[in-house]
Amino acid sequence: MATIKDIAARLGVSISTVSKGLNGASDISEELRQTVLDTAVEMGYSTKRSRKVENRKLALFIENMNYESIDEFGYDVVLGFKQNAFKHKWDVDIIPVTPQLQAEEKYDTYILKNGYCGAFLVGFALHDEWMQQLKNTTMPTVLFDNYIENNPNVAYVGTDSYEGIDMAVKHLHNLGHKKIAFINGSLFSLVSDQRQEAFENSMRDAGLEIYPELMGHGYYIPETAQYYVSNFIAAGATAILCGSDTIAKGVILECQLHGFNVPNDISVVGFDDVKFAAALTPPLTTVRQERNDLGRCAYIILNSLIHHIPISRTQLRPMLIERESTARVSTAHAAEEEPACTPPSKGVKIVQTQTCNHFNYIFAGIFQCNLHDSLLFFGCLLSI
Repeated sequence: MATIKDIAARLGVSISTVSKGLNGASDISEELRQTVLDTAVEMGYSTKRSRKVENRKLALFIENMNYESIDEFGYDVVLGFKQNAFKHKWDVDIIPVTPQLQAEEKYDTYILKNGYCGAFLVGFALHDEWMQQLKNTTMPTVLFDNYIENNPNVAYVGTDSYEGIDMAVKHLHNLGHKKIAFINGSLFSLVSDQRQEAFENSMRDAGLEIYPELMGHGYYIPETAQYYVSNFIAAGATAILCGSDTIAKGVILECQLHGFNVPNDISVVGFDDVKFAAALTPPLTTVRQERNDLGRCAYIILNSLIHHIPISRTQLRPMLIERESTARVSTAHAAEEEPACTPPSKGVKIVQTQTCNHFNYIFAGIFQCNLHDSLLFFGCLLSI
C-alpha cells in the first residue's frame, strides 16, 4: 500500500507538500494539488485514505434521475439512503453529475479530494465516463441498477427485473391477452437490458409470440409513448407493458387522446409504483419497487464495503400491484386473435352466426360428405 512518503518520492517533492495536497491546503497551487491527488489514486493511496472513517462523509452522485419531488422516482431512493446514513452518524452530500464533470474530474480523484469515504451512484448509464473508471476504482462504491464485474470495491443494488416483468406478463396472459406490446427504457442501461431479456423470456415461457413491431424503447418520460401507441394498437396489441410508470402515464394519455378506453380497449401495466400511479385515471396496474428499502440497503452495502466486507449483488423482490388499468381481453379482440375454424369443403350446408368470440358453424344438413370432410366439420364444432 502506497504511503505519503512513496507519493513524495514518485513526484520528487517533500512529504509535507504531499500532505498539503491531500488535505486541501491553500498554500500550494491547484495544479500541484491535482498532480498529488492523481498520483495518490494511481498508487492506491486512496483506498487507505477512504476507509479511515473519522471523516464520516458519503457522496450520493445522481445523474439522469429526478429526486427532489415526492412524486419522482429518485425521491424515496435518496431519502432511504440518507435516513439510514444519518441514523449511523454519517453526513451525505448529494451531488448532481453532468458529462462535463465526468470529463474534467476522475472519479477516484474527486472522492479523495473531497474527503468522501465512499459513494452511492444513481441514474448512471453504462457508457458514462465514470462508469468506465469504476472498473478499476479503489473507492467503496454502490451502483443503483448497474453493475461492474470483477471489482470487489463496487457493488450493485436493485430490484429483480426478471421476476417483476414475469409477474406482469403472467398477469396479462391470465387475463387473456396474447398480443402484448412492450415499451422499454433507454438503451445503454443494465436494467433496460434485463427487462428486455425478461420480457422475451416470459413471453416464450407463456407460449406467446414476440412481435418485433410491438417493441420499442425511449427515455423514462411520458412523451416516449407518442412514438408507439397508435402503431401498437393498429398492429393489434391488446395490452402494453411499460418499463416505468412515467412511460405508462404517457401511454394512458395517448390512448385517451386517440379515443381508446383503458382498460376496455387496451390494458396498460407500468413498473415502479411511484406516487402518482394510484392517482391516474384509471389507476395504474404496476410492478412495485420498494424504493425506500433500496436506498436503505444501498447504505448498508456501502458501509460494508468501507469496512472491507466485499458484497457483489443485492436484489429486492418486486410486487405486482393490480389496479384498474388492466382487464380481461375484450370479446372483439379475442375474436381477432383466435384463428377461425376451417369450414367443411363440400356437401355441407352451413349457416354463419356471430356468437361468443368467433363464427360458429351450424350444421344444417350434410349431403354427399366423405369421411374426411365429416371429421373436419365435427372437429370445428367441438372446438367451439
